[in-house]
Amino acid sequence: MNNTHRFFILCSLGIALAACQSLPVDIEEPAEVAPAQEPTPIVEAPPAPIVYGNFTKDQLNRTIINELGGQRGYLPEAAEDYYALAKETRDLALIRRAAQFAAASDNTSRVIELAQLWIEKDPTAREPHLLISYQLLEQGRLEEAMDHIGMVLELDGNIDFTTITSRTQYLPPAARARLIDSFKGLRVKFPDERAVHYSLIQLLEQSDLAEEAMAELMVYRDLHGNSSRIMLLQAQLLLKLERVEDAVSVLAQGIEAYPENRLLRFNYGRILVQTRDLEEAREQFALLAVMAPDDYETLYSLALLDLELGAVDSAKQLLGKLVQANYRLNDTHYYLGYIGQNQDQPLEAVEHFKKVGTDSANFLNAQRQVIRTLVEQGQLEEAHAWVISVSEGHPDLELMLTTVETDALMNNGKLALAQKLLSDTIAANPDNADLLFARALLHERMGDLASAESDLLKVIELEPNEARALNHLGYTLADRGEKLEFALELLERAIAISPEDPAIIDSLAWAQYKLGYLEEALVNLERAFEVFPDPEVAAHLGEVLWVLGRQRDANRVWEDSLRENPEAQVILRTIERLRPRQGS
Repeated sequence: MNNTHRFFILCSLGIALAACQSLPVDIEEPAEVAPAQEPTPIVEAPPAPIVYGNFTKDQLNRTIINELGGQRGYLPEAAEDYYALAKETRDLALIRRAAQFAAASDNTSRVIELAQLWIEKDPTAREPHLLISYQLLEQGRLEEAMDHIGMVLELDGNIDFTTITSRTQYLPPAARARLIDSFKGLRVKFPDERAVHYSLIQLLEQSDLAEEAMAELMVYRDLHGNSSRIMLLQAQLLLKLERVEDAVSVLAQGIEAYPENRLLRFNYGRILVQTRDLEEAREQFALLAVMAPDDYETLYSLALLDLELGAVDSAKQLLGKLVQANYRLNDTHYYLGYIGQNQDQPLEAVEHFKKVGTDSANFLNAQRQVIRTLVEQGQLEEAHAWVISVSEGHPDLELMLTTVETDALMNNGKLALAQKLLSDTIAANPDNADLLFARALLHERMGDLASAESDLLKVIELEPNEARALNHLGYTLADRGEKLEFALELLERAIAISPEDPAIIDSLAWAQYKLGYLEEALVNLERAFEVFPDPEVAAHLGEVLWVLGRQRDANRVWEDSLRENPEAQVILRTIERLRPRQGS
């Protein structure tokens, strides 16, 4: 292979040496062929190494191998040999390439060493100062990093400060405070450097110094004029200052001034979603979809807005496009399953829910929907087979889905099947509290209160801090008026574990009421009702008020709750039981 071919291979690999002054090789034209003469005796000499510019043939071959190695995943090895070549040749282009490979390999010490060598060879170069500054920032050596950033500016270089500020958001607050001071110094020294000023604003925003950042932004805008980027940052700062309406106004002005700016429009649409202006938000995402038809994230957002607004057919069409594009398959199948359920297409919904992967946050809920839907459709064997297949190799998942299956069987009147499934599973897993709790609920549903109590006591024995079991057994006993002192003890244990749970507060109050502790019961019921105005809590609160002689207050509580829940049987039964006493 001749030298020219070698040179073009290097160029095609994207090597920085292509621009190097030391690489080009003189290629001479062949001399004219002389007439044949008697051969002249040749004195043999040792072969001299072929030199291509400043490189030996071996060095040039190593350069090619390193480039190929970097492309094929052997980056650390290629970076190591490039480092050796840079030290051997001290060639500027090789030093530059070695520094790039070291940075790609996250070898901080080598990057700094090579960048310093680069500066020695070319004191006017800005890039090595940038390389060093990024490495020093990641090490937390902020002051040293800022010295190199200052050198870049001294050399009239442009700095992509967004690269720096993207790395500083995770710095400790004290470190970022020092960096802010450094940027303030740079802003004084280089007052015309927009990037310095803009980065200072970003750093202040990252440090939650929104007021100061806003003041700097106003100064920046007065000096350099407005821009889409400034309007977006202004909106972010206004949100931090909880000035939501002002942020909406700024973004609305932004899309009017810069109608083609997709980032502004996207953020405007997003804040409209947050403020529940869904119609206007949908309009913005629809425009974004026209501007970039292949932006699948926009199509996904548009589909969810359609769902929220009840435009189900449009949402289904958009989600179908996303499935064809293999985009966010877990989410798209989940929502298509949701649509199938709501359009009374249960088996179509099941097929979509089945495709939700284990890496999805919606996986468990999707499996619940599959199992419940199959049971509702009478496909009991299919439901059980799905539990076994989807949980294969994951016994904890199988046990959890078994409780879902038994719950679905109970809800569809298949109590005997649910009991057999639970009992068989408990026989193999006798100390599983979730299964025992599920069977307690089933026994309660079947009227076997003694077995329910036995299972709940076993749960409490296995898990003494299981507030759910303590509450359920305590309330059940209190509601039946049995073992009231024991019920109160269980509920006091439950409230100590979950003191703010309104359901437990209500249960405790009901036990106190049954024991005659009316004032204590009233305090707890008012507390529970304030945060959880459920019809059952309303029924209990009204009853305690009634017994305390505050019939007017009791009627008000019941009537207010019935306006929201006119079919609440627990209130209607309480009223029917208590009101006849009014005339007695």
